[in-house]
Order: sequence, then C-alpha cells, then structure tokens
Amino acid sequence: QGQLKIAPAAMAARCRLAARFHHIHGANIRLDASHTQATRVESFANGLCFSREPLAPGQIFLVEIEEKELGWCGHLRVGLTAHDPQSLEVVPEYSLPDLVNLGDTWVFAITRNHNRVLVEGEEAQPRGRPWEPFLLIERVRIPRDTLVGRSRPGRYSHILDDLFKMNVLPATARRSRIGVLYAPQPDGTADMHIVINGEDMGPSARGLPATRPLYAVIDVFASTKSVRVIPVDYGFPSLQTLCRLVIQKHIVHRLAIDGLDLPPLLKSFCQHE
Repeated sequence: QGQLKIAPAAMAARCRLAARFHHIHGANIRLDASHTQATRVESFANGLCFSREPLAPGQIFLVEIEEKELGWCGHLRVGLTAHDPQSLEVVPEYSLPDLVNLGDTWVFAITRNHNRVLVEGEEAQPRGRPWEPFLLIERVRIPRDTLVGRSRPGRYSHILDDLFKMNVLPATARRSRIGVLYAPQPDGTADMHIVINGEDMGPSARGLPATRPLYAVIDVFASTKSVRVIPVDYGFPSLQTLCRLVIQKHIVHRLAIDGLDLPPLLKSFCQHE
C-alpha cells in the first residue's frame, strides 16, 4: 500500500494534467478542443471514451453529466481497463459486454446500487456525512467539494445543491458527478471504487492487477449525451474554494451573488463551478 503515499502536490499536478480524454474513442464521440468534453453525436452506442493516461493509485477520474437525451433506455457506464486504448484494433461499440469480453476490464452501469463486492464477514461501511470536507477511501483523501454536483444558478439552486450533497437525486441526473479510482491492497491487487456525488459506493470490483496500467473507461451511453472531465485538486482546498464556502454560508441562493461587491472572476466561480 506504499504506492498510495503520494505527495498531495504531486498528485494534484498529475491529476490536472491527466484530466483529459484519450484521442482514441468511439465512432460517435466528438471531443472539444481541450479534450475535456465528450459528446455522443449520433445513435445511442459507440460512445466509449478513455482517460488520456493510466491512473495513479488513488487518483480519481471524475466526470460531470452535462447533457441528457430522451428516448433511450440506459445510462452512463464507468470503470477501468488494463488495455491501452492505442492497442485496440477497433474501439468496441459497447463497454458492456464488448469491452469487458476482451478481459482485464471492469465496467458498471451507474445506478444507485451497483454490485458492491463484500468479502466474507465484511459489513457495508456507513456512508460518510455529506458535510465532511474530505472523502476517505482506504488511505486516499479527496476534497469532497469538487466531487459533488452543483445546479445552475437559479431560484431553487440552494435546494438542488443540498440534494446533490446528500446524494438523493438520481445517480445519472444532469450535473451529477461520477468518478472512478483504484486502491491497491496488501496482496498486490487493487479494489475499484465508483464515487457518486461525493459518496463512495464501496468496492465494485476486487482483484484488479495493480501492477498494470489502468485506464478509466467512460461510456457515454443511451440517455447520457455529453460529459465533462472535472479536474480534482488533492490536499488543502484552494483559496477560491474557501471563499466560496464562506460566501455560501451567508446567502440564501446563488442568484444573490450578483449583488455582492466581488471581482467578476470570483463571482463566476462561486456561481458556476
């Protein structure tokens, strides 16, 4: 487990650089110029995306659902693969079952309950309190503020934001944030964890080969139309984040931020990020 002892500054720098999609992707995916937004432009399939680089131990790959598309059944699918995307002769049409059938791939459809794996004698851990500043997974500590979805500024945004923090909205709601990471174990393997709006769903797969490069898999499938990568800073919250937390304590909803005597960039960050 020594691999998890990564300096927060080093992890933050790595995460900012890695918060991009790989240039290899499904036939129906279009990436924006920054490779941080993936949109499925046709049909309901061929929406596979991968992280640009393999993940480090404990590094979360986090996306926000930006657009939904009515008329399709099924939702976002997330996981990990030991296949280098560039080694694929053809990007599979589906993550489930096509990519999984290639082996060394672990993918789950995002739902409220999705196949948590418990070892014999283990009990499910109680969920962390939504107001705790950090999410703890094994020995990984991630600032919770970034992990939680936020609504667009509006009359009811403060109510919706509380629902995101409590993770009671549908897991695949627009603006939800979904992340995946792996935590190495003493036996040399790793557990895969999926995080929904700041809540760890527990190990959804065990026995992953921690010694091999593992890429995040994001399948922009069916009713999920577009997702955006959210960079995650490890360590202490930024000054901007601390300012936002203080401001949020003194306003009813984010529309009130317009009337505050604040720099425009800070106003935008408090309202939208």
